[in-house]
Amino acid sequence: MKPFLVIVLSAITLLTQAEGVVAPGAKLEKLAGGFAFTEGPTCDAHGNVFFVDQPNNRIMEWSAAGKLSTFLQPSGYANGMSFDAKGSLIACADEHNELWSIAPDKTVTVIVTNFDGKYLNGPNDVWVAPNGALYLSDPFYKRKWWDHTNMALPNEEVFYLSPDRKKLVRVTEDLQKPNGITGSPDGKKLFVADIRAGKTWRYAIQPDGTLADKTLFCGLGSDGMTIDAEGNLYLSGQGVTVFDQDGKQIDHIDVPEKWSANVCFSGPDRKTLFITASESLYSIRLRIAGANPAK
Repeated sequence: MKPFLVIVLSAITLLTQAEGVVAPGAKLEKLAGGFAFTEGPTCDAHGNVFFVDQPNNRIMEWSAAGKLSTFLQPSGYANGMSFDAKGSLIACADEHNELWSIAPDKTVTVIVTNFDGKYLNGPNDVWVAPNGALYLSDPFYKRKWWDHTNMALPNEEVFYLSPDRKKLVRVTEDLQKPNGITGSPDGKKLFVADIRAGKTWRYAIQPDGTLADKTLFCGLGSDGMTIDAEGNLYLSGQGVTVFDQDGKQIDHIDVPEKWSANVCFSGPDRKTLFITASESLYSIRLRIAGANPAK
């Protein structure tokens, strides 16, 4: 490659990095407010965004046309959610520590009820792998709608549910309080935020669904997360903090709320980031599309 071309390409790369992930001139927009606490955003194949207003026990829908409606109430006090390849909404149903599959016609199928005969601590966030397997974080946050006050399981870890949804396996053993979770679109990497430890870990997903090669990705925990087409990871909490694929912070999106719980990509070109933050739903245009395709 000619030296001049190398210099030009290097300059373009540096300029792109300096721009961060937000589209030029884009501003954060508040789409809706007045909720008790928003969480779990995810989008379907049509660009509709679904999120929870958890204390009010309902799943909300922000349509691709920009219309707000209630999709399901009661919702099992759903928390983190993700769509599968069949268009069903996979929801961490917090009321009885279950995992639900909600069909487009709103028929509910309970796909996880326990582990080794005991309640899960509190399914919090879920990622659907390309092969249909599910990974869910299981921290313990005491809920006012529970009739118990202690964890049923001894540790707060991450679980793997096989694609046929018949085999539930604990795949971590040394986390303090896993929360946000997502994976790479090729199904080879899993990212898990240990919010109590203030760290996010990267794992290699093995052929049998287990995890290996635990590596520190960055020194920040997260309530929720997503990934874009360049491999950048978006961690929520105090606003949204963005790290490149090497774990270096490259951007931060300020959100005028006490807490930003979770994030997802949607929009016709998948370049709109939706943020569930405390009592509101926000969006902002980015220059990069989301990596994981809408189901």
